[in-house]
Amino acid sequence: MLDSIPSLQGRVSEEEWQLRVDLAAAYRLVAHYGWDELVFTHLSARVPGPEHHFLINPFGAMFEEITASSLVKIDLDGEKVDDGPFPVNPAGFTIHSAIHEAREDAQCVMHTHTTAGVAVAAQSEGLLPISQQSLFPLSGLAYHDYEGIAVREDEKARLVSDLGDANFMILRNHGLLTCGPTVADTFLSMFVLQRSCEIQVAALAGNQRLTPVPQPILDKILGEGDRVTSSQGGKLIWPGLLRKLDRIDPSYRD
Repeated sequence: MLDSIPSLQGRVSEEEWQLRVDLAAAYRLVAHYGWDELVFTHLSARVPGPEHHFLINPFGAMFEEITASSLVKIDLDGEKVDDGPFPVNPAGFTIHSAIHEAREDAQCVMHTHTTAGVAVAAQSEGLLPISQQSLFPLSGLAYHDYEGIAVREDEKARLVSDLGDANFMILRNHGLLTCGPTVADTFLSMFVLQRSCEIQVAALAGNQRLTPVPQPILDKILGEGDRVTSSQGGKLIWPGLLRKLDRIDPSYRD
């Protein structure tokens, strides 16, 4: 069904079309790296303009199927803005809408339930400074305690308060979240956070004493957080990831 819908290219602004291509690519990459969980979890991005509209996945579509034209445009309440054949899951947008509404710089928000991510989210000490990869999220990492399925409006304020100005978050007993000014930067943040969790789970499974990063080095990273994580995805890595997808299946651009 997704591959039979008409293309929206030329029917939306150039800025929105590029955002659609990038967000569809991010969904495909999440599937490619095995971070998806059937049709659950979401990646969202704010559409340019004053309306505070957002793009999100059509509910029921596998991440590997999503195309630029199939992404659904919604408002802050998770309701569809345009007519279309695809449903959305408003409850699943609760976390995203809270962050988009509170953080003007959070143009993109990604949330995953990976095995390694949930495993670290369940560990009382959270992410440990035991790898070079972990230093990037530790430069600006927030935590939010589990309050049950994230569908209640009153949780939004606590979530936003816990996130503060951080771009990385571990949702206790739940999963991982990243946000940023572009799809590219947000995806790179998720890649590094996910890899940090994978390394930690593997290291703990070895049943050997761990060697933490020396505190002076960690302190220096914490003091240089903006410089460590700023604008790496769009400038350096994202074009290569798009080339990878184009070699695998370029239909995300449809």
